[in-house]
Amino acid sequence: MIKINNLTVEFGDKKILNDISFSVHEGDWLMVVGPNGAGKSTIVNAVSKAVPYTGDIYLKEKNIRDLKSIEQAKIMGVLNQSHNVAYSFTVEDIVKLGRYANKGKFLDSYFDTNSSKVERAIEITGLNEIRYQSVLTLSGGELQRTFLAQLFAQDPEILVLDEPTNHLDLVYQKQIFSLVEDWIKENKCCVVSIVHDLSLAKKYGNKAMLLNHGEIVRTGDVSDVFSKEDLKKVYNMDVYGWMNDLAEVWKD
Repeated sequence: MIKINNLTVEFGDKKILNDISFSVHEGDWLMVVGPNGAGKSTIVNAVSKAVPYTGDIYLKEKNIRDLKSIEQAKIMGVLNQSHNVAYSFTVEDIVKLGRYANKGKFLDSYFDTNSSKVERAIEITGLNEIRYQSVLTLSGGELQRTFLAQLFAQDPEILVLDEPTNHLDLVYQKQIFSLVEDWIKENKCCVVSIVHDLSLAKKYGNKAMLLNHGEIVRTGDVSDVFSKEDLKKVYNMDVYGWMNDLAEVWKD
C-alpha cells in the first residue's frame, strides 16, 4: 500500500535520510524505531509533503507528487507528535474536520453532526465527556486523543502515526495501540508508526524498520529486526539486558 524508493532528504549539506527504500502492505503494522536524530519523523514529513525530498513515494501505486491534498487525505491520514491550535474549537469540531476529504466541501464536513464515523471516533477514544469543551483548555494527552479521533473519523486506508502515545498515560497507551490493532484487523489497511518505546513496538508491530543516522540498518519481521546485535549496535547499549532488568522489578 506504501512503497518508498530511494528517499533522500537533505537540509543544506546534511542528509537527514539517505537513499532509503521500503514497502508496507495491507495488514502490516510497521514500527519505525531508532535513536533520536535517526530520521524517523522526517519520513512522516516526507510522506506528508512537508519537506522537499528526492526519490518516489507511492500510495496504492499512485505517486504522491501527482495527488492533490484532498485525494491524498482519502488514502492516508497522519497523526503528528504535536498540534498547534489557535482557535477555540470544541473537541467535537476538531473531530468532525476529519470528514472534510470525504464530504468534498469544507462547510459540509464542519456541520456533519450526524456522521456515524465521527460518533464512533469520539466513543472509542474516550472523548464523550469533553466533546463540547474548547481544545484550548485540554491537557496534552486529551489534545492528542482528540486529533487521533479526527484521524479515525477520516477513515483512511493508511495511517501514519508519529509517536501516537507520546503524551498519554498508561491506560490510553494501551487503549490506543489496541484500537489501532483492531482497526488493522477490521479494515483493508496498514499502519506506519514512529515509536521510541521498543516494548510497544515489539508487542504490537508485525514489521519493523531500524534506522540510524538516516539509513536503514535492518527492515523486516519484528523478531528479525529486534536482534540483540543490531539493537546494541544502534543504541550503544545492551537493550535486551536493560529490558530484562526493567521487567525484573515487577516480578512478585
